[in-house]
Amino acid sequence: MARRIVCMLALGAVLLLLGIATVSTSKDLRGKEPQGASRIPSQFSEGERVNMKEALKGAIQIPTVSFSSEESNTTALAEFGEYIYKVFPTVFSTSFIQHEVVGGYSHLFTVQGSDPSLQPYMLLAHFDVVPAPAEGWDVPPFSGLEHDGFIWGRGTLDNKNSVTAILQALELLLIRNYIPQRSFFIALGHDEEARGVQLAFIVDECGFILDGVIPNVKKPFAQIAVEEKGGINLMLQVNMTPGHSSAPPKETSIGILAAAVSRLEQTPLPNMFGDGPLKTTLELLAHEFSFPTNIIMGNLWLSWPLVRRLMERNYITSALVRTTTALTTFNAGIKVNVIPPVAQATVNFRIHPAQTVQEVLELVKNIVADDRVQLHVLSAFDPLPASPFDDQALGYQLLRRTIQSVFPEINIVAPGTCIGNTDSRHYMNLSNGIYRFNPLYLQPQGFSSIHGINEKISVQAYETQVKFIFELIQNADTHRVPVPHVHEL
Repeated sequence: MARRIVCMLALGAVLLLLGIATVSTSKDLRGKEPQGASRIPSQFSEGERVNMKEALKGAIQIPTVSFSSEESNTTALAEFGEYIYKVFPTVFSTSFIQHEVVGGYSHLFTVQGSDPSLQPYMLLAHFDVVPAPAEGWDVPPFSGLEHDGFIWGRGTLDNKNSVTAILQALELLLIRNYIPQRSFFIALGHDEEARGVQLAFIVDECGFILDGVIPNVKKPFAQIAVEEKGGINLMLQVNMTPGHSSAPPKETSIGILAAAVSRLEQTPLPNMFGDGPLKTTLELLAHEFSFPTNIIMGNLWLSWPLVRRLMERNYITSALVRTTTALTTFNAGIKVNVIPPVAQATVNFRIHPAQTVQEVLELVKNIVADDRVQLHVLSAFDPLPASPFDDQALGYQLLRRTIQSVFPEINIVAPGTCIGNTDSRHYMNLSNGIYRFNPLYLQPQGFSSIHGINEKISVQAYETQVKFIFELIQNADTHRVPVPHVHEL
């Protein structure tokens, strides 16, 4: 609680001191492009490109592992703060950028723009990573090794690449004497709630340029996640009287619990396919499917029952249409000849946007159907509401414009659902425009490496990510919500 209060006060104080206006988007974000705005081309020297990849490699080598919300490698987190101070000196020394450490290890940058009438925005990223045991990796997971055009290591895709890319892009802009017109914030690893300002939009991780992720789609397409699943960490526990294994009871705590979690795994929660971003995406992609799938997707008004079943055939697309169930830990037993008194398992649910925490808990209770299995909610939160993605949605259209500039080969930009969970949920009170997008191509094998083994990013892809943010920041200075065209009758 104390940390949360400190975080809220810190951001509120920054906003008050800097006097950033929180004006209405409908009035101030439309109109003509500012006069005299000069565009800095996203062209980088060979030396700058070398510095880019070296900055990421160095970041990967710091094992900022987070084991849980309560346990992290705090020594590494502190070292990471010292590292970015050394690698991005211009960011830290520029007079119109204020930096502060929040909650001990997180970093908040406030970049003061020259036009106070423009509503500010925020870029989010995190530098803590999940554990990475060396077993199964082709290279040490915290080596930051460059091999065959790739940088390897935990955090190359989730999410140190975004941390260093944001700071690298800003560093390169500042070196070129860039002064922003629109104020913005950069929150790195900042996982607490903040209050006191309304933002035009927020950009976080999650969406990608998907290549081969949806079966039978012929070309890659960009997906900006406009909504996000909720989550439940649920502990299942069975208590029994311990005894000697030579005279076992008919059922043990392990057996009872194993049967319960098996029922959960064998009983998928309901398919929730219907209206929403996924339907919009499939309609936009209809002509990109091969025959006869293109006909099916082009007539969802008729074929939606069939599409519901088709989406279940692939583990990624199945996650888009339902609340997922994942058994993540199982703990029981104290000795080989002792009947265990307690067995515990943790199940992680990612809640579909059409459901709630309470609805999922009720379904789980009915599936387990055993009063001997206790259910303890460790943490839970409902899905985030969908952010607007129409022509008047500034953040969405800004990302769309930047995607079309940096990735001219991409013809389709579609809204989507983030099946993971991001820090953006802590900022719901700051903006109704929360968008999640990583400017990277993602193939199925890349998806499986996130939180898995052999996580890596190509040097070229990382350079493109820096270029994307370099252009995104500049586009935010000039981009306006288009004034709707009214047809006269």
